[in-house]
Order: sequence, then structure tokens, then C-alpha cells
Amino acid sequence: MTTLVWDYLAEYEEERDDILDAVDHVFRSGRLVLGNSVRSFEEEFAAYHGVAHGVGVDNGTNAVKLGLQALGVGPGDEVITVSNTAAPTVVAIEGTGAKPVFVDVRAEDYLMDTAQVEAAVTDRTRCLLPVHLYGQCVDMEPLREIAGRHGLAVLEDCAQAHGATHHGRSAGSMSDAAAFSFYPTKVLGAYGDGGAVITSGAETADALRQLRYYGMAERYYVVRSPGHNSRLDEVQAEILRRKLRRLDQYVQGRRAVAERYAEGLGDTELVLPRTTPGNEHVYYVYVVRHPRRDAVIEALKSYDIMLNISYPWPVHTMSGYAHLGYAEGSLPVTESLAGEIFSLPMYPSLSPDVQDKVIDALREVLRTV
Repeated sequence: MTTLVWDYLAEYEEERDDILDAVDHVFRSGRLVLGNSVRSFEEEFAAYHGVAHGVGVDNGTNAVKLGLQALGVGPGDEVITVSNTAAPTVVAIEGTGAKPVFVDVRAEDYLMDTAQVEAAVTDRTRCLLPVHLYGQCVDMEPLREIAGRHGLAVLEDCAQAHGATHHGRSAGSMSDAAAFSFYPTKVLGAYGDGGAVITSGAETADALRQLRYYGMAERYYVVRSPGHNSRLDEVQAEILRRKLRRLDQYVQGRRAVAERYAEGLGDTELVLPRTTPGNEHVYYVYVVRHPRRDAVIEALKSYDIMLNISYPWPVHTMSGYAHLGYAEGSLPVTESLAGEIFSLPMYPSLSPDVQDKVIDALREVLRTV
């Protein structure tokens, strides 16, 4: 049987009755769009993070895009972020008409190097967009200080950090607003697409609700342009409500898998994930490094183990972003990581037997590559 980096089927079998009951609950409710399930999930998700408002949207990319727009980002503005991220972060920035500006990441944790941010600020900078990557948080204190000095907004990209904390504060609660994805692979994943933005700003929340619904404040009357059709589906919202109650359980399961990897691979030449002091890691993905990464991945295929690279191409090196003008070598840490990092299987229902298969195979392969 092929071992994949992610598989939801075992979890589905365990939660099947609850998932199907959630679907039936919505279908019997008489309301299929922006009904009680969406409203309840928004309230519960915001409360989990200790903020005042949650606004459900259709996917994580639009969560970032609408979050930026609600904070006043638009054409001609600049948004400072990182290139070591999934492309949708940058797709969303450009979707507002703004320009992404990249700083490098730190070699020890692969997160935004906040020491480089202030030098990247210009008179066009409108927002700082830290990406809480792989399951742990960017150092937010210096970012908030920089934002305060320059009058900038801060939007957290929390697509990979559901349940993570930074010095006791939840990912998503340390800024003007925060964007989440509920793509099925996420720590809190839907059975399809979904996203949300959380904020403690009432005006920001109002803007988000209008932006996701054509820019309308009431039916048929547009007050904000450009608007979008970007609503979280009722069925996905009800499923997410049920799964939110198990989020801490999912996180504990991921941490147990991470501990087993650390025990089984700690004495190898793999560079294992490092949790930055002050962070509580949720291990959305378990990213390791090896200088002969491609050979390792190829050798593991003979053991029927298929692994993933998150991410093989830094955004600034992609041909679709050549117009941004970043030359090779401009973000050296990001570019170096792209040739060495790869992800091991990571999900709460990963069985010890399957994980041991991965560990044993890796140990064998590392002796020969």
C-alpha cells in the first residue's frame, strides 16, 4: 500500500457519523447559503482565538485577499511578505492590485526574518503579511512595533497554523486581522474548500461581510467596490463547527507524530524541525532538510513512499512573477531551502505502523544516498 504525505480516509471512518449528520442537519434546515451554520461557526471560531469577529469565506486565498482589502490595501500599495510560502499568498496580494515585496526567511525555522522588514518599508507600504509557516508563528512583536512606527496594517496568514500559539497568544489574534484556509489538508480542514478572516475590529468585520457578498450592505444594494461572491458554504461551515470541537485533539495527534519522528530520526543527518522559543508548534507539515533531497525522495519510491516538497520553487523565482524583478540570489536563504526541504507524512490518524515504515525506510535510504 502506498504511503502518502496526507490521507483523510482513516479520520473520515472515525468521524463519519458526525460528518454525515452535519450534512443532513444543513439539508434539513431549509437554509443553504449564509444560514445558522455559517453564523455559528464564525462566532465559535472567533471565540476560540479570543477575538471579536469571524467572517467565513469560500477559500483561504480569498481570505487573504478580502482581508487585505478590508484593511484598505489596493492598487499601487505594497505588501511585505515572504517568498517561502504557497503561491496563493502572493496571488491574493496581486489580486488587490498591490505589489508583493519579499524579505528573506531565517535558516533555523524558515519563517520571516523580521530583522529585514523595516528596510523594505517604503512610502507605498500599506501592510505587513507574515506567514505562519508549517505550523508555527512568526515573531510578531517586532512586526507590530514596525507597523506602529510606520502606520501599517498587519494581516496574519494563518493557513498553516490552526491552533498554534506564540507566547501564549493564538495565531490570528496578534494583528489587525488574520486569514485562514480550511482546505482539506489543513489542521482544521473541511471536506472541500473554505476560509475565514478573524478580527477584533468591528469596521473591518463589516467591510469583510460586504466584500464577500458582492459589496452589498443589504440585498441588491452595493456600497463597496470591488465586491466578490466569496461566501463560506453552509455544509462546510457545519462540518467545520463539528471539527472545531476536536481541533485541540488534532493538534495533540500531530505533536505525537512529530515526537515519534524526532525519536526515530534524531540521530540521522536529516535536519529536523525546530520549534522557536515562545512557540507551540502544530506541525501542519513535518518539514525536514537534506542536501541530497531529490535522491532521498527518489529512493523512497522503491519503498512505496511518496513525499512532498513544500515548496520546490520560491515564489520570486517563478516565471509568473518575473515582473517583480527579483534576481537569482536576492533571497539566499529561501533559495537554499528550496533545494533541500521535503515533508514527511503528517496527519493525526497516521498509524504508528505506517510511521515506523517511513522511519525505517528513511534510515535505510540515508545510509546509501
